[in-house]
Amino acid sequence: MTDLDNYYLSFLPKSTTAISSIGNKVPAIMIYSYHNVMKGFAARLTASQVKEMEKKPGFVSAQKQSILSLQTTHSPSFLGLQPNMGLWKNSHYGKGVIIGVIDSGILPDHPSFSDVGMPPPPAKWKGVCEPNFKCNNKLIGARSFPQLDNNSPIDKTGHGTHTASTAAGAFVKGANVYGNSNGTAVGVAPLAHIAMYKLCNDGRCDESDILAAMDVAIDDGVDILSISLGDEDLRPFHNDTVAIGAYRAMERGILVSCAAGNAGPSSSSVRNTAPWILTVGASTVDRKIKVTVKLGNREEFEGESIYSPKISILRFFTLFNAGKNCEPGSLTDPALRGKIVICQAGGGAPNVGKGQAVKDVGGVGMIVINKKEDGVTKSADVHVLPALDVSATDGSKILAYINSTSNPIAMITFPGTIIGDKNAPIVASFSSRGPSKVSQGILKPDIIGPGVNILAASPTSVDDNKNTKATFNIESGTSMSCPHLSGVAALLKSAHPDWSPAAIKSAMMTTADTLNLANSPILDERLLRADVYAIGAGHVNPSRATDPGLIYDTPFEDYEPYFCGLNYTNQQIRKFLQREVNCLEVKSIPEAQLNYPSFSIRLESTPQTYTRIVTNVGDAISSYKVEIASPKGVFIKVEPSKLNFSQLNQKLTFKVIFFKTTNSSGIVVEGYLKWMSYRHSVRSPIAIEL
Repeated sequence: MTDLDNYYLSFLPKSTTAISSIGNKVPAIMIYSYHNVMKGFAARLTASQVKEMEKKPGFVSAQKQSILSLQTTHSPSFLGLQPNMGLWKNSHYGKGVIIGVIDSGILPDHPSFSDVGMPPPPAKWKGVCEPNFKCNNKLIGARSFPQLDNNSPIDKTGHGTHTASTAAGAFVKGANVYGNSNGTAVGVAPLAHIAMYKLCNDGRCDESDILAAMDVAIDDGVDILSISLGDEDLRPFHNDTVAIGAYRAMERGILVSCAAGNAGPSSSSVRNTAPWILTVGASTVDRKIKVTVKLGNREEFEGESIYSPKISILRFFTLFNAGKNCEPGSLTDPALRGKIVICQAGGGAPNVGKGQAVKDVGGVGMIVINKKEDGVTKSADVHVLPALDVSATDGSKILAYINSTSNPIAMITFPGTIIGDKNAPIVASFSSRGPSKVSQGILKPDIIGPGVNILAASPTSVDDNKNTKATFNIESGTSMSCPHLSGVAALLKSAHPDWSPAAIKSAMMTTADTLNLANSPILDERLLRADVYAIGAGHVNPSRATDPGLIYDTPFEDYEPYFCGLNYTNQQIRKFLQREVNCLEVKSIPEAQLNYPSFSIRLESTPQTYTRIVTNVGDAISSYKVEIASPKGVFIKVEPSKLNFSQLNQKLTFKVIFFKTTNSSGIVVEGYLKWMSYRHSVRSPIAIEL
């Protein structure tokens, strides 16, 4: 035990027990002592014990713990990653990079975590594998929090196994679910090492455990932290566990990639929005696991499902509109037997649970009508009977057909895996949207990546295949897009070991795609042009990110004036900087002045000027000209309009001046600023609230 640990212990009340609000004796117990993420500790205390502790000299503050929640055969190919060429070749598949995954645990003997062909971990690695847990040169560390006798890094929910294999899973041939999406499963950085920090049990993620996991991961020597969880409550950064831990990680050269949240398409629903975090939204890939329903009037509608019948029954069945969510136990009408039942999305049960309810009463199939806000986003669920989900628009047509005839019938068919959706990527309906309420001057999310119907490792067989350890599942969420970007970050770190977290983040953002496979603007779930609050800088393009030309690096010293500009108190800022701060002696900056690869400002009649610094990481001798797409009602001037570099790592400064040219107000307009050389295009999105 260190002197710091003893100092923390001195704050605990001398009385070892106190009476809780329900009359029980509760011991004052220290749970964690933090050394990296913050100066402080986590303890189990009653309200009266906290009051006793507040009287002690040196006490700063205490806050109640919050609970956070957990938020591929084809996706690497969709991202342009190909064996023995391009970024995979140049980065040696992420060799030597360590990705720390903070999640629900991992199944160590899954083939995705085989260490065949893997080198030993780098010499800097200090992590451990808990006793009686099987690690190797791929899975080099596994810890569980809290560290209790009955706790283990073994994954009980499948979430952590799925995300870890997405980021850095090994090549596994013959991966599929019910024969769908059959191919070779592989993570984005297949030669990167994985360290699992398990902390979520039954979907509950205690913030004291999160801080402890991040604290240990920093000491262990990870290069990337992948965190697919988020707080349902919006809190300022100084009260945000992940933001505080991520700041300390960033100072140690660790990039932190986080899920943007699954509360879309609601405005300002984005989470994990600190500027030192890579905030990742979700989008589709060009693969569908297609299921079709054909009505008696010959109309056909498309959905997705992982269910695959052993024998295809090409016949029509009567349609029955249950008119409800089909919660388990809610279907009792014997008239449902032998029919295809129509259910509404939502309620307390997932779609698979609805299907089980239909099957239990003798239904032969199910059509789930999604909510209007889901648009064209569909879920390929592992159903227990022939089933699919359809959009609200298609669902209304199916219901109209039922009401138009005395004998409504339908047939469900399974075309299976289809590749080539030219509209991909489409922003997922659930992907949380900006603007950030915590720091509106920072555009969030930063970027989007594959997060819809992603096939990755599973600790159990969802298709009841007991003859293999190569078990997989298909899941959706920003929890799935986050590890894709963590894997890309690992590739870039391997290719450019001297790049800072901010440099890696900038490289991904300024080279992101804003067009889909049809060469049209990326669409959202409504099949309308996705706005900047949905896609951020755009969809990740790993191959371009490895050679961005210019980067926006954010020096550590910029954060102190940034915090002061947020009007945080000196005590609140001390949580991040871990030293004395006096904002009266610091020249604060507006949020949008941070050297960030995007712009998010509120513009009124007075022109606003912001400064940016770019670093040359492309061609030593190079010249860039600015290209501006001014938002409607705004004029943008850049000085200078040309940047001439004479050497690598040279830094040049430019100013961006925004002028309002309209009387309109209360609207958001967007555009971009792009630096162009003969070989590079460096794009920064712009969001302006008028």
